[in-house]
Amino acid sequence: MSATAFNKPVRKAVFPVAGLGTRFLPATKAIPKELLPIVDRPLIQYAVDEAREAGIEEFVFVTGRGKTAIVEHFDTAFELEATMTGRGKSLEPLDQTRIQPGNLVTVRQQVPLGLGHAIWCARAVVGDEPFAIFLPDELMHGSPGCMAQMVEAYNEVGGNLVSVLEVPREDVSSYGVIAPGKASGALTEVTGLVEKPKVDEAPSNLIVSGRYILQPEIMDLLASQGKGAGGEIQLTDSMAKLIGTQPFHAVTFQGRRFDCGSKLGFVEATLALALEREDMGTEVREMMKRLLG
Repeated sequence: MSATAFNKPVRKAVFPVAGLGTRFLPATKAIPKELLPIVDRPLIQYAVDEAREAGIEEFVFVTGRGKTAIVEHFDTAFELEATMTGRGKSLEPLDQTRIQPGNLVTVRQQVPLGLGHAIWCARAVVGDEPFAIFLPDELMHGSPGCMAQMVEAYNEVGGNLVSVLEVPREDVSSYGVIAPGKASGALTEVTGLVEKPKVDEAPSNLIVSGRYILQPEIMDLLASQGKGAGGEIQLTDSMAKLIGTQPFHAVTFQGRRFDCGSKLGFVEATLALALEREDMGTEVREMMKRLLG
C-alpha cells in the first residue's frame, strides 16, 4: 500500500453546522450556536480562519433549517459597509468574514442522523477529492493552527488523518478513541477506532478532537453505514473500515482545545482568548482579580 496513491492536495473542507444547539437555549432559539461569539468573533469564524491558514480553498457548510445566518456572515454586507465607509470607519473587522463567490457551498442535512450522515450529505460537492472536516464546536487554538499541522503531516504520509489529544482515561467514554500503533513525534499510526467506548474497554486515552482529513472513499462506506452509538450514523465506524486499506495516522495537536459545545468550555475559551488579547488582556486580568475578591 503506497501513501503516494492517497496524497492529492486537500482543497475542500466540510463544516457540519446543522445542529440545534439545545445546550445553549434560549440563546440559540433564533441564533445559530456557531455564531455565538468568543470575545468578538463567532465560533465558525475561528474554524474558517484555521482552514484558510491550512490552504483550504472551498468551504462546504452542511446546514439545517434556521441556519441561513451562518452563510450571511461570510457574505458582503453592502449596507453595513457603505454606512461604515461613510462614517470614516475601517472595514478591517469585516475583511476576514468574506469568502469569495463560488468558494462557499451549502448543502442541507434534512434529518439529524449524526455526524456521519452530515458528512455524507456533502458527497456531491466533495467528489473524488480528499477533504478536511472541521467541527466548529471544538475551538483549536495554536500557532500554527491544528489543520495546518495536519496538512504538513498529510504531505508526508498521505491517506487519512485525525487530530488527537490526550485526556484522563475516565473521560474517554465521551469521545472517539484511537488504538495507537507506531509513533514518531506528533505522528501516530492508527490501528483501530472506537466511538465512545467504556472506560475499561478503551484502547488508549487519545481522543479524536474535531479535525479530520479523509479520502473520498469514506463516502461509499457512509452510504451503507448502519446506526451506531447513540442511534446515529457515526463517522468513526466508517473511518475504522479504512484502516488497513489506506494509510491512517493521528496527529497530536500542539496547542489547546476548548470544548465550546459546553457552557463551561465556552466560558473558558472566552476568558483564555481575552487574556491573550493585546487590546484587553491586562484589563480582563484585573477584572478577574476583582471578581475573585
